[in-house]
Amino acid sequence: MERNKQFLILVLFAALARITCAQSLVKPAASAPAESGVTANVEFGGTSDSDGQVYELNSSVGYDFNPHFGVAIGAPVYFINPSSSTGGTSGSGLGDPYLALHLKYPGSVLNFGSTLAGAAPVGDSKKGLSTGRATFDWNNRFEHGFSGLTPFVEIGIANTTPDSRNFLRPYTTLGFNTHVKGGAGYDVWKFISVEASGYDIIPSGQQTVFSRVNQGQGTGGTVHHGRVFEGNQQTKGGASIAQDDGFSAAVDASPGRVLDVELAYTRSLVYDLNSVSFSIDVNLGHLYRKNQR
Repeated sequence: MERNKQFLILVLFAALARITCAQSLVKPAASAPAESGVTANVEFGGTSDSDGQVYELNSSVGYDFNPHFGVAIGAPVYFINPSSSTGGTSGSGLGDPYLALHLKYPGSVLNFGSTLAGAAPVGDSKKGLSTGRATFDWNNRFEHGFSGLTPFVEIGIANTTPDSRNFLRPYTTLGFNTHVKGGAGYDVWKFISVEASGYDIIPSGQQTVFSRVNQGQGTGGTVHHGRVFEGNQQTKGGASIAQDDGFSAAVDASPGRVLDVELAYTRSLVYDLNSVSFSIDVNLGHLYRKNQR
C-alpha cells in the first residue's frame, strides 16, 4: 500500500512537470491586471465535529512586489472548545507566527501557484497550538479553468500537517509528510461557486501528534478509529498515527474583492470524522490600495 502511494506521487510529479514544460511553449492568454503593493487580510473561521470546536483568527500583512511574487507575515490566534468526551477544557492562545512567500503564473494552458511558508515555535505545544519546533509547508497548485469549471491539483511537502479553510484539525503534527489534494470548482452564479475535492496526507518516518482537544498529561477520552489525539495530548509513533485522507465539499461567496465567505463539509475516512466549517475573509489590503488612488 505504501509503495503504491509513493508510486502515485512520482507519477503526479512527472505529469505535472510535463504539463508545466508544455505551458512554457504557449503564449499566455490575456488576463485582468493583478494588483501589486501592500496586502492585508483578516480571516476568522472554525470547524466543528464530534471532538469539539476549533476557531482561528488569522491576520496577515505583506507586499506584492509584482503580479507574480509577494511576501506576507502573520499569526493565528486559536479558540478551542473541546467536547466533554475528550477530557479537554476550553482555552485560547497564540499560534506560531509565520512568513510566507508566494509565486503565481497564470497561463492559457495552466495556472500555477506556489507558496512556501515557515513558522516559528511560539505557540504552546501543550495546547496543540504549536509543535514546539520550527515548521515549514511548501504547496504547489496547478489549475485550468474553462466554461466556469476549474479542475485543480495541489501537491506539497511539509514537516507538519497543514490546516485548511475547509478543515481546522483537532490536532497538529510534527514529522515529514507529502500532502496531495485534487478536485474542481464551479462558478454557479455571479459571485457564488462550489468546490469538491479529495485529499491525502502521506507521512513518513517518526511522527508526533499534538492534541488541541485534550490538554491533559495522561490518558483522557476514549480513542475512536485511531484518533490518538482524543486519548493523549502528545503521542509519538510511526507514520500511521498521522496519516489521513478524505474529501470535502464547499460553497463560496465573494460579493466583491473585499469579502469572501465559505461554508464546507469534510469527511475524514481514516478517522471516521465528519466536520463542518466556515470561513470569513476580509481583504483590507484592497481597501487600502483603493483609498490611495
